[in-house]
Amino acid sequence: MPRALIIGGSVGGLFAANLLRAKGWDVAVYERAAGDLASRGAAIGLTQELMDVMRGLGLRPDFAAGTSVHSYIALDRDGAVIHELARTGVTGAWSHVYRPLREALPDDCYRAGVVLTRVAQDANGVTAHFADGSSASGDLLIGADGIYSTVRAQLLPEARPAYAGYVAWRGIIDEADVELADRDLVFNRLLFCFPGGELLLAIPIPADDTGVVAARGRRACYIWYRPVDERGLAVLCTDASGRQHGITIPPPLIRPELIADLTAGARALLPPVLCRMVERAERPLFQAMFDLASPQMVIGRVVLLGDSAFVARPHVVAGVTKAALDAKGLVDALEAEPDLATALARYERERRAFGDAIVTHARYLGDFLTDPEVGDPDRPSDRRPDVMLRDYGAPHLLRR
Repeated sequence: MPRALIIGGSVGGLFAANLLRAKGWDVAVYERAAGDLASRGAAIGLTQELMDVMRGLGLRPDFAAGTSVHSYIALDRDGAVIHELARTGVTGAWSHVYRPLREALPDDCYRAGVVLTRVAQDANGVTAHFADGSSASGDLLIGADGIYSTVRAQLLPEARPAYAGYVAWRGIIDEADVELADRDLVFNRLLFCFPGGELLLAIPIPADDTGVVAARGRRACYIWYRPVDERGLAVLCTDASGRQHGITIPPPLIRPELIADLTAGARALLPPVLCRMVERAERPLFQAMFDLASPQMVIGRVVLLGDSAFVARPHVVAGVTKAALDAKGLVDALEAEPDLATALARYERERRAFGDAIVTHARYLGDFLTDPEVGDPDRPSDRRPDVMLRDYGAPHLLRR
């Protein structure tokens, strides 16, 4: 029985593990985090492609718990609709994908709190060495350990995530805090606003797994993309004591004056319905935007999968779907080709082309945020709100 070592126990690694087990592989998943990951995810886009992969595994996630929209709307500063596009979309909870995948994998196939230090391979197999002194060997090693992949860092040290030049501020608001007159707009549509070269989306999202939020009604979140240079990012990631935390900072340590600046910006730039969301959301946080296109996905007996290989900015709304399709593409190639090297070459060819395409599309959707010509009347037509609404996401890539 062939054996696969999977580094990373999030959704990408779990998709690979479950799909390989279904084809007769022995699998072992190694996750560096010690606790349950279910609480770590946020809302995700639920695509038909994602559902198809899960159903192929015999899993029936609770997609009915998702929230749907029936159109995309762009608003101007006064709240007037400047463009509406009839387009459906479904948002679900990350945990509704993670939990069924984790529960389907036997506990003896999953080790938590295990940190990879080194990968060694030769013509006969591959070995993973861990910080606790243990090691494991197999026929194939899958790096599914995310944007800051240890596997990729060792084997492709030149492939590093690059800062995109902007951050995404996020906040969640309960239905009770949304004006009655705003609720149809907020909970049934995806709202866009393009204030002065920035981008804000308002998205209805599902209740969390605890039921606490569900008891208080529906929820919506905003995602506000704002340009920030590297020096400005360092300032954002500095707490009140003057400690600089790198490229991220725990939400409780975000300085109050930064929240005040965000609120002031909302009052100056946003239509009333979106301004109220920013003002009323509790404890907003931000995330710096990075992307990555790896030059390789296969290095000998090692393959990269999901965000370990390609990190696309969130505008394509397909991060989990991409991981699922990478895992399925790998398993399909292994099943179709009896020779391991031939199968991995096929996986590299097919999934790398997809990864390049989705990262390129995400950059197209987000690059205007750092475009110095934003606001120029001669800027390209692809910056128009109607075209941006049409192109947002990546359905044309997923359904090839």
